[in-house]
Amino acid sequence: MENSKLTGYAPVNGLNMYYEIHGEGEIPLVLIHGGGSTIETSFGEFLPLLSPHMKVIAVEMQAHGRTSDRDAPESYKQDAADVAALMKYLNIEKANILGFSDGGCTTMQIAMSYPAILSKIVVVSSNYKNEGMIPEFAGFMKNASLENMPEPLKVAYNNVAPDKSKLIVMFNKDRDRRLGYQDWEDADLKSIKTPALLMVADKDVVTVEHVVKMSHLIPNAQLTVLPGTHGSFIGEICTAKKGSRLPEMAAVLVREFLWEM
Repeated sequence: MENSKLTGYAPVNGLNMYYEIHGEGEIPLVLIHGGGSTIETSFGEFLPLLSPHMKVIAVEMQAHGRTSDRDAPESYKQDAADVAALMKYLNIEKANILGFSDGGCTTMQIAMSYPAILSKIVVVSSNYKNEGMIPEFAGFMKNASLENMPEPLKVAYNNVAPDKSKLIVMFNKDRDRRLGYQDWEDADLKSIKTPALLMVADKDVVTVEHVVKMSHLIPNAQLTVLPGTHGSFIGEICTAKKGSRLPEMAAVLVREFLWEM
């Protein structure tokens, strides 16, 4: 991830928003990580499979990693506004966006709120209604605490965050956003006109059936189901399997989708 990497901070809606630029190309691919994550934890394995073929801009959202916080809860609407503002700051008129988990929800919100800045979107392991999560998920979130946050995510945050004491703040904001998640309506997904690739694992925390329904609601959607668990097919740090070729396969599918005319 270090080859030809440019890094910076953008003044975005009251944040100092961290970003990295890898590779070259006309229409960049913006990567939006999952909850509790950094660029490295969500995309440390996946990004190098994409950047030799296109320009990739990886970001860290409010309170995550190197990006500062604001005195306000997290929301997908605000995250969408932050990504749109970052693109304006970088003078990017149009981009592809790939979001994982919470980042996928942000990606769909961008498609609803800022369609003019998009070329295509890739939504990885995300839901649009609470019923789309596996039954155990609600109980897990209600009982979630910093103590049972995955250790690799804690370590990664502490490796890059300017103020390590803010880990609990990020954790609480991520948890509270999920506990207060407001379902989208079917009409909201039908309003997404941007071509979309929806990706999910067969043993994900989002059910395959739910993502199939999403693929029917979004007018220009394609669907891919890969074997694995939440994030494993993109090499997410908590679920990646050593030696797995699935991230390579997933990267090929993403590249093929983005290059389709």
